[in-house]
Amino acid sequence: MFFTGFADEAADSLSDQISATRELGWRHIESRRIDGVMIHDLDDAAFDRAAGQLADAGMQVNCFGSAIANWAKHIDKDPDASFDEARRCIPRMRRLGTTHVRIMSYAIRKDAQGRAVADQMEAERFRRVRELNRMFADAGLVAVHENCMNYGGMGWEFTLRLIENVPGLKLVFDTGNPTHSDDHCILARADGWRPKQSSWDFYRRVREHIAYVHIKDGRMEGEGGHMHTWPGEGQGDVACVLKDLLERGYDGGISIEPHIASVFHDPSVVGDAARKRASYIEYGRRTMRLVEALRPGAAVSAAR
Repeated sequence: MFFTGFADEAADSLSDQISATRELGWRHIESRRIDGVMIHDLDDAAFDRAAGQLADAGMQVNCFGSAIANWAKHIDKDPDASFDEARRCIPRMRRLGTTHVRIMSYAIRKDAQGRAVADQMEAERFRRVRELNRMFADAGLVAVHENCMNYGGMGWEFTLRLIENVPGLKLVFDTGNPTHSDDHCILARADGWRPKQSSWDFYRRVREHIAYVHIKDGRMEGEGGHMHTWPGEGQGDVACVLKDLLERGYDGGISIEPHIASVFHDPSVVGDAARKRASYIEYGRRTMRLVEALRPGAAVSAAR
């Protein structure tokens, strides 16, 4: 097992991302944005510089936190930029020795009131995700689907439908996303209200397919409000999930995505540079302590 994280939540520049990762004693980064640009969207010169910096620092990018088929991509609209993003990812992953890439299953189709519609165009989703998964598998790489604001993130049943219809697809399970996501496995009330998901229930239903884990936590507050919390202090069942993973011999990455001072999809949540770095490092230290407390006497290495 090793620790890693979305280092763009620590800093914008790669040099500062590397510095924060080193302060935690880690050697892995889940790379999403560098200087505000997705790693698969960097121009060639910028990517070459980044690859050089990573090599000089002895830092490994274990996963691309890509935007492929994410909540900003709509299944009923063309052209689909996801395939171009995948084609750009593959040679860059090979160059960096990166094995995993985070993908999703396109935005949830909603009505004018913001409620999910019955027709989620499943056949077309499955076709596209199958093709994306095949592209990476043919290159010897592993695509992992995240339970975020997408079709698979509507609930554990939807993720399992993806698994059934996309042979070989693996998962990255995010402990925090269920805390603010409606549970579409449960019938809505007449007014459209649904309860939020249970992270533990989601996890236990899909755990056989998990290849990677994101640690995030949060809780609902007041009238529909949501706040992100330190790991283990919210409703994300973080300790229960980590304990079960350890007991089952999980040996993959534990990747932090704090959302304490920075939220990728919400530009209104942005702290100053010092606060971003400090909260990221504190989040990483708390996650390490939590893992150690759940498995006393067993060291979790910072590197493979």
